[in-house]
Amino acid sequence: MKNFLLLTIPILFLVSCNSSFEDKKDKDDSLQYYPPTPVKIKKKEFRKYYRELSLFFDTTLINKGFNGGILIAKDGQVIYEKYIGKTDLRKSDTLTDSTSLHIASISKTFTATAILKLYEEKKLNLDDSLNKYFPDFPYKGITIKMLLNHRSGLPNYLYFITKKIWNTISAKHPGKKYINNEDVLEILSTVKPEISYPPDKRFSYSNTNYILLAMIIEKACGMTYPEYMQHYIFDPLKMNHTFVYTSKDSSRAPASFYNKGTVWEPDFFDGTYGDKNIYSTPQDLLKWDQALYNPQFISPSLLDAAFSGYSFEKPTMHNYGLGWRLIFLPNGKKVVYHFGKWHGFNAAFSRLTDEKVTIIITGNKSNRTIYTAAHLCYDIFGDYQQHLLKEEPETDSLNTDKKSSVSEIKSKTELSP
Repeated sequence: MKNFLLLTIPILFLVSCNSSFEDKKDKDDSLQYYPPTPVKIKKKEFRKYYRELSLFFDTTLINKGFNGGILIAKDGQVIYEKYIGKTDLRKSDTLTDSTSLHIASISKTFTATAILKLYEEKKLNLDDSLNKYFPDFPYKGITIKMLLNHRSGLPNYLYFITKKIWNTISAKHPGKKYINNEDVLEILSTVKPEISYPPDKRFSYSNTNYILLAMIIEKACGMTYPEYMQHYIFDPLKMNHTFVYTSKDSSRAPASFYNKGTVWEPDFFDGTYGDKNIYSTPQDLLKWDQALYNPQFISPSLLDAAFSGYSFEKPTMHNYGLGWRLIFLPNGKKVVYHFGKWHGFNAAFSRLTDEKVTIIITGNKSNRTIYTAAHLCYDIFGDYQQHLLKEEPETDSLNTDKKSSVSEIKSKTELSP
Protein backbone atom coordinates (compact mmCIF):
# COMPACT_ATOMS: atom_id res chain seq x y z
CA MET A 1 0.00 0.00 0.00
CA LYS A 2 1.26 3.42 -0.83
CA ASN A 3 0.01 6.66 0.63
CA PHE A 4 0.90 9.70 -1.33
CA LEU A 5 -0.26 13.25 -1.63
CA LEU A 6 -0.80 14.43 -5.16
CA LEU A 7 1.55 17.31 -5.84
CA THR A 8 0.36 20.44 -7.59
CA ILE A 9 1.61 19.97 -11.12
CA PRO A 10 1.65 22.67 -13.79
CA ILE A 11 -0.17 21.42 -16.84
CA LEU A 12 -0.50 22.99 -20.24
CA PHE A 13 -4.11 23.74 -21.05
CA LEU A 14 -4.59 23.12 -24.73
CA VAL A 15 -7.05 25.68 -25.98
CA SER A 16 -8.33 24.31 -29.26
CA CYS A 17 -8.09 21.42 -31.63
CA ASN A 18 -6.38 21.81 -34.99
CA SER A 19 -5.49 19.41 -37.76
CA SER A 20 -1.83 20.43 -37.76
CA PHE A 21 0.48 19.55 -34.88
CA GLU A 22 2.76 22.46 -35.84
CA ASP A 23 -0.15 24.92 -35.70
CA LYS A 24 -1.02 23.66 -32.22
CA LYS A 25 2.46 24.26 -30.82
CA ASP A 26 2.12 28.02 -31.32
CA LYS A 27 -1.05 28.11 -29.20
CA ASP A 28 -0.37 25.51 -26.52
CA ASP A 29 1.84 27.73 -24.36
CA SER A 30 -0.69 30.53 -23.88
CA LEU A 31 -2.37 29.27 -20.71
CA GLN A 32 -1.59 27.03 -17.77
CA TYR A 33 -3.87 25.48 -15.21
CA TYR A 34 -3.29 23.45 -12.09
CA PRO A 35 -5.25 20.57 -10.65
CA PRO A 36 -6.78 21.25 -7.22
CA THR A 37 -4.35 20.97 -4.35
CA PRO A 38 -5.51 18.01 -2.24
CA VAL A 39 -7.00 18.89 1.11
CA LYS A 40 -4.93 17.36 3.86
CA ILE A 41 -7.11 15.04 5.90
CA LYS A 42 -6.63 15.18 9.65
CA LYS A 43 -4.67 12.25 11.06
CA LYS A 44 -7.58 10.92 13.12
CA GLU A 45 -9.96 11.02 10.16
CA PHE A 46 -7.36 9.49 7.85
CA ARG A 47 -6.73 6.58 10.22
CA LYS A 48 -10.47 5.98 10.66
CA TYR A 49 -11.04 5.74 6.93
CA TYR A 50 -7.94 3.64 6.37
CA ARG A 51 -8.94 1.08 9.01
CA GLU A 52 -12.48 0.83 7.64
CA LEU A 53 -11.31 0.53 4.04
CA SER A 54 -8.66 -2.06 4.88
CA LEU A 55 -11.17 -4.26 6.70
CA PHE A 56 -13.78 -3.73 3.98
CA PHE A 57 -11.57 -4.65 1.02
CA ASP A 58 -9.82 -7.51 2.84
CA THR A 59 -13.16 -9.20 3.46
CA THR A 60 -15.16 -8.07 0.42
CA LEU A 61 -12.76 -8.23 -2.53
CA ILE A 62 -9.13 -9.14 -1.87
CA ASN A 63 -10.04 -12.59 -0.51
CA LYS A 64 -12.27 -13.23 -3.56
CA GLY A 65 -9.48 -13.95 -6.04
CA PHE A 66 -8.84 -10.29 -6.85
CA ASN A 67 -5.95 -9.43 -9.18
CA GLY A 68 -5.58 -5.70 -9.77
CA GLY A 69 -5.38 -2.27 -8.16
CA ILE A 70 -7.53 -0.34 -5.70
CA LEU A 71 -7.31 3.38 -4.97
CA ILE A 72 -9.63 5.40 -2.72
CA ALA A 73 -9.14 9.14 -2.33
CA LYS A 74 -10.90 11.98 -0.54
CA ASP A 75 -10.42 15.59 -1.62
CA GLY A 76 -7.73 14.31 -3.96
CA GLN A 77 -5.70 12.72 -1.16
CA VAL A 78 -5.16 8.98 -1.35
CA ILE A 79 -6.31 7.26 1.83
CA TYR A 80 -6.14 3.66 0.64
CA GLU A 81 -4.14 2.13 -2.20
CA LYS A 82 -3.27 -1.49 -2.85
CA TYR A 83 -2.01 -3.61 -5.75
CA ILE A 84 -2.52 -7.36 -5.68
CA GLY A 85 -1.27 -10.14 -7.94
CA LYS A 86 0.48 -10.29 -11.31
CA THR A 87 0.37 -8.35 -14.54
CA ASP A 88 0.55 -11.66 -16.40
CA LEU A 89 -0.70 -14.71 -14.52
CA ARG A 90 1.47 -16.93 -16.74
CA LYS A 91 4.64 -15.28 -15.46
CA SER A 92 6.28 -14.40 -12.15
CA ASP A 93 5.94 -10.63 -12.53
CA THR A 94 4.20 -8.24 -10.11
CA LEU A 95 1.30 -5.89 -10.76
CA THR A 96 2.26 -2.36 -9.64
CA ASP A 97 0.93 1.20 -9.55
CA SER A 98 2.27 1.72 -13.10
CA THR A 99 0.54 -1.34 -14.61
CA SER A 100 -1.92 -0.09 -17.23
CA LEU A 101 -5.07 -2.19 -17.52
CA HIS A 102 -8.01 -1.99 -19.95
CA ILE A 103 -10.76 0.16 -18.39
CA ALA A 104 -13.41 -0.88 -20.94
CA SER A 105 -16.53 1.32 -20.84
CA ILE A 106 -14.97 3.82 -18.46
CA SER A 107 -13.40 4.95 -21.76
CA LYS A 108 -16.82 6.44 -22.55
CA THR A 109 -16.26 9.14 -19.90
CA PHE A 110 -13.22 10.34 -21.87
CA THR A 111 -15.01 10.22 -25.22
CA ALA A 112 -18.00 12.15 -23.85
CA THR A 113 -15.82 14.80 -22.21
CA ALA A 114 -13.87 15.26 -25.45
CA ILE A 115 -17.14 15.89 -27.29
CA LEU A 116 -18.19 18.44 -24.65
CA LYS A 117 -14.83 20.21 -24.90
CA LEU A 118 -15.19 20.41 -28.69
CA TYR A 119 -18.67 21.82 -28.18
CA GLU A 120 -17.20 24.38 -25.77
CA GLU A 121 -14.72 25.33 -28.52
CA LYS A 122 -17.62 25.64 -31.02
CA LYS A 123 -16.25 22.80 -33.13
CA LEU A 124 -19.60 21.02 -33.08
CA ASN A 125 -23.13 21.27 -31.71
CA LEU A 126 -24.79 18.63 -29.55
CA ASP A 127 -27.94 18.93 -31.67
CA ASP A 128 -26.03 18.24 -34.89
CA SER A 129 -27.54 15.45 -36.96
CA LEU A 130 -25.28 12.49 -37.68
CA ASN A 131 -25.88 13.11 -41.38
CA LYS A 132 -23.78 16.25 -41.06
CA TYR A 133 -20.76 14.03 -40.39
CA PHE A 134 -21.84 10.89 -42.24
CA PRO A 135 -23.90 12.01 -45.29
CA ASP A 136 -24.89 8.45 -46.26
CA PHE A 137 -25.91 7.43 -42.75
CA PRO A 138 -29.20 5.54 -43.21
CA TYR A 139 -30.77 6.33 -39.81
CA LYS A 140 -32.40 9.76 -39.70
CA GLY A 141 -33.21 12.00 -36.76
CA ILE A 142 -30.26 11.01 -34.54
CA THR A 143 -28.15 13.72 -32.91
CA ILE A 144 -24.80 13.78 -31.12
CA LYS A 145 -26.60 14.23 -27.82
CA MET A 146 -28.60 11.04 -28.41
CA LEU A 147 -25.34 9.17 -28.88
CA LEU A 148 -23.98 10.57 -25.62
CA ASN A 149 -26.99 9.61 -23.49
CA HIS A 150 -27.74 6.30 -25.27
CA ARG A 151 -31.07 7.44 -26.67
CA SER A 152 -30.21 6.97 -30.36
CA GLY A 153 -31.88 3.57 -30.60
CA LEU A 154 -28.99 2.26 -32.71
CA PRO A 155 -28.29 -1.47 -32.39
CA ASN A 156 -25.14 -2.65 -30.65
CA TYR A 157 -22.38 -3.45 -33.13
CA LEU A 158 -21.19 -6.31 -30.90
CA TYR A 159 -24.36 -8.15 -31.94
CA PHE A 160 -25.13 -7.17 -35.52
CA ILE A 161 -21.53 -7.74 -36.69
CA THR A 162 -21.54 -11.50 -36.89
CA LYS A 163 -18.71 -13.90 -37.51
CA LYS A 164 -20.01 -14.27 -41.08
CA ILE A 165 -19.71 -10.50 -41.67
CA TRP A 166 -16.23 -10.51 -40.16
CA ASN A 167 -15.17 -13.37 -42.44
CA THR A 168 -16.34 -11.34 -45.45
CA ILE A 169 -14.31 -8.32 -44.32
CA SER A 170 -11.18 -10.31 -43.53
CA ALA A 171 -11.40 -12.12 -46.90
CA LYS A 172 -11.20 -8.73 -48.66
CA HIS A 173 -8.28 -7.65 -46.48
CA PRO A 174 -5.87 -10.56 -45.92
CA GLY A 175 -3.96 -10.17 -42.67
CA LYS A 176 -6.58 -7.89 -41.13
CA LYS A 177 -6.97 -8.93 -37.48
CA TYR A 178 -9.59 -6.55 -36.12
CA ILE A 179 -12.73 -4.70 -37.13
CA ASN A 180 -12.21 -0.94 -36.78
CA ASN A 181 -14.53 2.05 -36.38
CA GLU A 182 -14.72 2.67 -40.12
CA ASP A 183 -15.83 -0.92 -40.65
CA VAL A 184 -18.65 -0.45 -38.15
CA LEU A 185 -19.88 2.66 -39.97
CA GLU A 186 -19.68 0.92 -43.35
CA ILE A 187 -21.67 -2.06 -42.09
CA LEU A 188 -24.30 0.27 -40.60
CA SER A 189 -24.58 2.04 -43.95
CA THR A 190 -24.67 -1.07 -46.15
CA VAL A 191 -26.18 -3.89 -44.10
CA LYS A 192 -28.54 -1.47 -42.31
CA PRO A 193 -29.36 -3.61 -39.27
CA GLU A 194 -32.77 -2.96 -37.75
CA ILE A 195 -32.85 -0.07 -35.29
CA SER A 196 -33.66 -1.06 -31.70
CA TYR A 197 -35.94 1.92 -30.97
CA PRO A 198 -36.95 5.18 -32.69
CA PRO A 199 -34.55 8.05 -31.87
CA ASP A 200 -35.02 9.60 -28.42
CA LYS A 201 -37.80 7.16 -27.59
CA ARG A 202 -36.03 5.53 -24.65
CA PHE A 203 -32.68 4.61 -23.13
CA SER A 204 -30.92 1.72 -24.87
CA TYR A 205 -27.26 1.15 -24.01
CA SER A 206 -25.31 0.62 -27.23
CA ASN A 207 -21.58 0.69 -27.79
CA THR A 208 -22.24 1.73 -31.38
CA ASN A 209 -23.02 5.23 -30.08
CA TYR A 210 -19.49 5.75 -28.81
CA ILE A 211 -17.86 4.27 -31.91
CA LEU A 212 -19.59 7.05 -33.87
CA LEU A 213 -18.70 9.71 -31.28
CA ALA A 214 -15.00 8.83 -31.66
CA MET A 215 -15.34 9.28 -35.41
CA ILE A 216 -17.08 12.63 -34.94
CA ILE A 217 -14.17 13.77 -32.75
CA GLU A 218 -11.82 12.85 -35.60
CA LYS A 219 -13.90 14.76 -38.17
CA ALA A 220 -14.22 17.84 -35.94
CA CYS A 221 -10.52 17.81 -35.13
CA GLY A 222 -8.65 16.47 -38.13
CA MET A 223 -6.74 14.15 -35.78
CA THR A 224 -7.21 10.52 -34.92
CA TYR A 225 -9.03 9.71 -31.69
CA PRO A 226 -5.86 8.28 -30.06
CA GLU A 227 -3.94 11.43 -31.05
CA TYR A 228 -6.62 13.72 -29.67
CA MET A 229 -6.78 11.88 -26.34
CA GLN A 230 -3.02 11.85 -25.98
CA HIS A 231 -2.45 15.52 -26.82
CA TYR A 232 -5.52 17.10 -25.23
CA ILE A 233 -6.19 14.93 -22.19
CA PHE A 234 -3.51 12.40 -21.26
CA ASP A 235 -0.42 14.57 -21.78
CA PRO A 236 -1.83 17.76 -20.19
CA LEU A 237 -3.04 15.83 -17.14
CA LYS A 238 0.28 13.96 -16.86
CA MET A 239 -1.53 10.64 -17.22
CA ASN A 240 1.75 9.01 -18.14
CA HIS A 241 0.50 5.42 -18.06
CA THR A 242 -2.70 5.97 -20.04
CA PHE A 243 -3.17 5.33 -23.75
CA VAL A 244 -5.70 4.38 -26.39
CA TYR A 245 -4.79 0.93 -27.65
CA THR A 246 -3.65 0.62 -31.25
CA SER A 247 -1.64 -2.13 -32.94
CA LYS A 248 1.64 -0.48 -31.92
CA ASP A 249 0.73 -1.00 -28.27
CA SER A 250 0.49 -4.79 -28.42
CA SER A 251 3.75 -5.26 -26.51
CA ARG A 252 2.73 -3.05 -23.57
CA ALA A 253 -0.95 -3.98 -23.25
CA PRO A 254 -1.40 -6.71 -20.60
CA ALA A 255 -3.51 -9.75 -21.32
CA SER A 256 -6.64 -10.55 -19.34
CA PHE A 257 -7.66 -13.85 -17.79
CA TYR A 258 -10.68 -15.94 -16.90
CA ASN A 259 -11.40 -16.32 -13.20
CA LYS A 260 -9.70 -19.73 -13.25
CA GLY A 261 -6.49 -18.10 -14.48
CA THR A 262 -6.45 -19.14 -18.15
CA VAL A 263 -5.69 -16.41 -20.66
CA TRP A 264 -8.57 -14.67 -22.45
CA GLU A 265 -7.57 -14.55 -26.10
CA PRO A 266 -8.30 -11.39 -28.15
CA ASP A 267 -11.09 -11.45 -30.75
CA PHE A 268 -11.88 -9.44 -33.87
CA PHE A 269 -13.67 -6.72 -31.86
CA ASP A 270 -10.43 -5.62 -30.18
CA GLY A 271 -9.67 -2.92 -32.76
CA THR A 272 -12.48 -0.43 -32.05
CA TYR A 273 -12.22 2.59 -29.76
CA GLY A 274 -14.39 5.31 -28.28
CA ASP A 275 -16.56 2.81 -26.46
CA LYS A 276 -13.52 1.02 -24.96
CA ASN A 277 -9.79 0.35 -25.53
CA ILE A 278 -8.28 2.89 -23.13
CA TYR A 279 -5.69 1.45 -20.77
CA SER A 280 -4.94 3.29 -17.53
CA THR A 281 -3.90 3.02 -13.87
CA PRO A 282 -5.70 3.98 -10.65
CA GLN A 283 -3.29 6.87 -10.08
CA ASP A 284 -3.89 8.23 -13.58
CA LEU A 285 -7.65 7.88 -13.16
CA LEU A 286 -7.41 9.95 -9.97
CA LYS A 287 -5.78 12.71 -12.05
CA TRP A 288 -8.73 12.41 -14.44
CA ASP A 289 -11.16 12.70 -11.53
CA GLN A 290 -9.42 15.79 -10.13
CA ALA A 291 -9.32 17.54 -13.52
CA LEU A 292 -13.12 17.35 -13.63
CA TYR A 293 -13.27 19.63 -10.58
CA ASN A 294 -11.26 22.30 -12.42
CA PRO A 295 -13.27 24.88 -14.42
CA GLN A 296 -10.24 25.58 -16.61
CA PHE A 297 -10.37 22.03 -17.91
CA ILE A 298 -14.10 22.00 -18.64
CA SER A 299 -16.84 24.41 -17.64
CA PRO A 300 -18.99 23.50 -14.62
CA SER A 301 -22.18 24.10 -16.63
CA LEU A 302 -21.19 21.43 -19.15
CA LEU A 303 -20.36 19.00 -16.36
CA ASP A 304 -23.73 19.74 -14.78
CA ALA A 305 -25.29 18.70 -18.09
CA ALA A 306 -23.12 15.59 -18.22
CA PHE A 307 -24.16 14.60 -14.70
CA SER A 308 -27.90 15.10 -15.32
CA GLY A 309 -30.28 12.26 -16.14
CA TYR A 310 -32.02 12.10 -19.53
CA SER A 311 -34.11 8.94 -19.34
CA PHE A 312 -37.18 8.81 -17.13
CA GLU A 313 -39.36 6.24 -18.90
CA LYS A 314 -39.22 3.97 -15.86
CA PRO A 315 -39.35 4.78 -12.14
CA THR A 316 -35.82 4.01 -10.97
CA MET A 317 -33.00 5.64 -9.04
CA HIS A 318 -30.62 4.85 -11.90
CA ASN A 319 -30.09 7.01 -14.95
CA TYR A 320 -27.55 7.96 -17.60
CA GLY A 321 -26.09 11.37 -18.34
CA LEU A 322 -23.70 12.39 -21.10
CA GLY A 323 -21.13 9.62 -20.76
CA TRP A 324 -21.83 8.81 -17.10
CA ARG A 325 -24.04 6.45 -15.14
CA LEU A 326 -25.93 8.07 -12.28
CA ILE A 327 -27.68 7.02 -9.08
CA PHE A 328 -30.17 9.46 -7.55
CA LEU A 329 -31.02 8.29 -4.02
CA PRO A 330 -34.26 9.27 -2.24
CA ASN A 331 -32.26 11.10 0.45
CA GLY A 332 -30.74 13.46 -2.13
CA LYS A 333 -27.42 11.66 -2.46
CA LYS A 334 -26.00 11.25 -5.95
CA VAL A 335 -23.38 8.89 -7.39
CA VAL A 336 -21.59 9.68 -10.65
CA TYR A 337 -19.85 6.60 -12.00
CA HIS A 338 -19.06 4.20 -14.80
CA PHE A 339 -18.15 0.54 -14.77
CA GLY A 340 -16.46 -1.44 -17.49
CA LYS A 341 -15.95 -5.02 -18.62
CA TRP A 342 -14.04 -6.31 -21.59
CA HIS A 343 -12.85 -9.91 -21.77
CA GLY A 344 -11.27 -10.59 -18.35
CA PHE A 345 -10.82 -6.92 -17.53
CA ASN A 346 -13.13 -5.35 -14.92
CA ALA A 347 -13.00 -1.73 -13.82
CA ALA A 348 -14.98 0.58 -11.55
CA PHE A 349 -14.74 4.37 -11.33
CA SER A 350 -17.09 6.17 -8.93
CA ARG A 351 -17.31 9.79 -7.75
CA LEU A 352 -19.14 10.82 -4.59
CA THR A 353 -19.17 14.53 -5.31
CA ASP A 354 -20.75 15.56 -1.99
CA GLU A 355 -17.78 14.16 -0.09
CA LYS A 356 -15.32 14.52 -3.00
CA VAL A 357 -14.51 10.83 -2.71
CA THR A 358 -13.07 8.83 -5.61
CA ILE A 359 -13.31 5.04 -5.80
CA ILE A 360 -11.18 3.31 -8.43
CA ILE A 361 -10.73 -0.44 -8.94
CA THR A 362 -9.09 -2.13 -11.93
CA GLY A 363 -8.44 -5.80 -12.59
CA ASN A 364 -7.37 -8.19 -15.34
CA LYS A 365 -8.65 -11.50 -13.91
CA SER A 366 -12.41 -11.75 -14.43
CA ASN A 367 -14.05 -10.84 -11.13
CA ARG A 368 -17.54 -9.34 -10.95
CA THR A 369 -17.10 -8.75 -7.22
CA ILE A 370 -15.24 -5.57 -8.22
CA TYR A 371 -18.59 -3.93 -9.01
CA THR A 372 -20.22 -5.06 -5.79
CA ALA A 373 -17.26 -3.82 -3.74
CA ALA A 374 -17.25 -0.43 -5.47
CA HIS A 375 -20.96 0.14 -4.75
CA LEU A 376 -20.81 -1.07 -1.14
CA CYS A 377 -17.80 1.14 -0.48
CA TYR A 378 -19.95 4.27 -0.82
CA ASP A 379 -21.53 3.61 2.58
CA ILE A 380 -18.20 4.17 4.32
CA PHE A 381 -18.38 7.84 3.38
CA GLY A 382 -22.08 8.67 3.61
CA ASP A 383 -25.65 7.42 3.65
CA TYR A 384 -25.65 5.86 0.18
CA GLN A 385 -27.87 2.93 1.23
CA GLN A 386 -25.84 0.49 -0.86
CA HIS A 387 -25.87 -2.03 1.98
CA LEU A 388 -29.53 -2.64 1.10
CA LEU A 389 -28.63 -4.09 -2.30
CA LYS A 390 -29.39 -7.80 -2.30
CA GLU A 391 -27.93 -8.76 -5.67
CA GLU A 392 -24.76 -8.08 -7.57
CA PRO A 393 -25.05 -4.81 -9.52
CA GLU A 394 -25.07 -4.86 -13.29
CA THR A 395 -21.68 -4.68 -14.96
CA ASP A 396 -21.25 -2.18 -17.74
CA SER A 397 -20.22 -5.03 -19.97
CA LEU A 398 -19.26 -4.57 -23.56
CA ASN A 399 -20.15 -8.20 -24.06
CA THR A 400 -23.80 -8.02 -23.08
CA ASP A 401 -26.72 -5.68 -23.47
CA LYS A 402 -28.93 -7.68 -21.13
CA LYS A 403 -30.11 -5.74 -18.11
CA SER A 404 -29.47 -7.23 -14.71
CA SER A 405 -31.72 -6.23 -11.86
CA VAL A 406 -30.84 -5.23 -8.30
CA SER A 407 -32.97 -5.00 -5.21
CA GLU A 408 -33.38 -1.33 -4.51
CA ILE A 409 -34.92 0.17 -1.43
CA LYS A 410 -38.37 -1.48 -0.99
CA SER A 411 -38.52 -2.46 -4.67
CA LYS A 412 -36.62 -4.31 -7.33
CA THR A 413 -35.92 -2.31 -10.48
CA GLU A 414 -33.46 -2.35 -13.35
CA LEU A 415 -30.10 -0.74 -12.83
CA SER A 416 -30.24 0.86 -16.27
CA PRO A 417 -32.93 3.53 -16.77
